[in-house]
Amino acid sequence: MPYGARTMIDTILPDALIVAARKVVEANRAAGRTIATAESCTGGLVAAAITEIPGSSDVLLAGYVTYSNAAKVKELKVSGDVLETFGAVSVATAWSMAQGALEESEADVAVAITGIAGPGGGSDKKPVGHVVFARAERDADPDVVVADTREFGDIGRGAVRLQAALCALELLLPGDPVEPEVESP
Repeated sequence: MPYGARTMIDTILPDALIVAARKVVEANRAAGRTIATAESCTGGLVAAAITEIPGSSDVLLAGYVTYSNAAKVKELKVSGDVLETFGAVSVATAWSMAQGALEESEADVAVAITGIAGPGGGSDKKPVGHVVFARAERDADPDVVVADTREFGDIGRGAVRLQAALCALELLLPGDPVEPEVESP
């Protein structure tokens, strides 16, 4: 079968993730924007969804999976002081991850995700399902932090990761950030 002749994408990823990724690729291509991802709790799921879309190389420059604090520091230049002061799952860390992905990749926009997917690792202040997102844009005012915290609850590791990926994809759409659409578990 010739390239492009299929009407459906052959994927193991959920349909909702593919639909959202397609919107991101098409919208950013139309806007002439390049993107990058910096992922922790989603483990590359956002970049994987984007690369399921034919032609995604037109917009996706890089995807960083920085699961450990050491990787956040080495790959994205997140300050050790930020990690020590605020923790890996914080607005400060997510913002630093997004800024680092933007600088390292030279993309126009970057999104970062860090959180607690479970089943363990949560605390009273940061329970399982607590996920933080940040978006950084080239030439944007660096004092304006675009970040959001979501509480998905203890809905299962896979469900937390899926909901986090869907929110991150929404943040990659051109224009002002919108309240991400979240599917019910």
